[in-house]
Amino acid sequence: MNNTLQTISLQQIKALAPIIDEYELGDDFLLGEVSGKQVEKNESILRMLQYPLRFDGFIIFFLKKGRFSVDVNLNSYEVHENSLMILVPGNIVKLSNYDENRLSDKELIFALTSREFMSSIRFDFAKVFQDNLHLLDNPCITLNEFLLSMANDYFNLARKVVSTSFGNKREIIGSLLTSLTYLSADVWAAQVDHARKQEAEQKSARLNQIFENFLSLVNEYHTKERGMTFYANKLCLTPKYLSKLVKQASGRSAPDWIDEFVILEAKNMLKYSNMPIKEIVFRLNFPNQSFFYRFFKTHTGMTPSEYRNK
Repeated sequence: MNNTLQTISLQQIKALAPIIDEYELGDDFLLGEVSGKQVEKNESILRMLQYPLRFDGFIIFFLKKGRFSVDVNLNSYEVHENSLMILVPGNIVKLSNYDENRLSDKELIFALTSREFMSSIRFDFAKVFQDNLHLLDNPCITLNEFLLSMANDYFNLARKVVSTSFGNKREIIGSLLTSLTYLSADVWAAQVDHARKQEAEQKSARLNQIFENFLSLVNEYHTKERGMTFYANKLCLTPKYLSKLVKQASGRSAPDWIDEFVILEAKNMLKYSNMPIKEIVFRLNFPNQSFFYRFFKTHTGMTPSEYRNK
């Protein structure tokens, strides 16, 4: 194959990368294994995937041993031992760093199904997965011991069914695929929920840290600096974004917090010192006494003199 993007059907895959016949169901379902003694027979499917292709069907990888990298829609993912990956029709797939000399180190089971077959069993993939699949940073899930045992059972049962002469084995395989995909959807949903909670916790921790850093800076510089640009630059943020984060963290605007520190400082000076108001204006870095009077009265309802003398 040349190194160009191709859209390929299950029938074409069978022609280009034949595997053991007893694990196939016409042109609708293909089940194969790459491990140890099967490498020479079944590694052709992996060799084909060293080039980017768009498969017109579903691909299920179940990696029992080893690890490999796979590119899906130009994003690279690590497939680890005891993990399951489901790829949907239209995905552009390519194995990264293909090395056929190391295939014997891996134990991989793969199942390919045509789009028509999944449609015939009336499985609504989009409805079941909803937004879970595309929200995951990695469309590959690691299976715990219980789920690993179940996955083995599914694939072993599929092998047995396909190798029989049952008249309804197409329907049986369809039911197995439906069941496996429902199970995968539940596992993915739990993983997405966990990932969202972790993301929320990380965002909350970062938000609180930024807010604490902001208050620390205001405590240090409020007598000299009241502009948002100064504090935003100190925190390497834009003034607008800093204002948004402070509002999210405290329910109050950043300028409100700055003003509160300034007012508290002014009250302390007025109440517990004999410092002239003119000196207070200078120490708090107001442009003039009139500006300070207006600022103080807006926030307290009193003039500085009224507050000092009450």
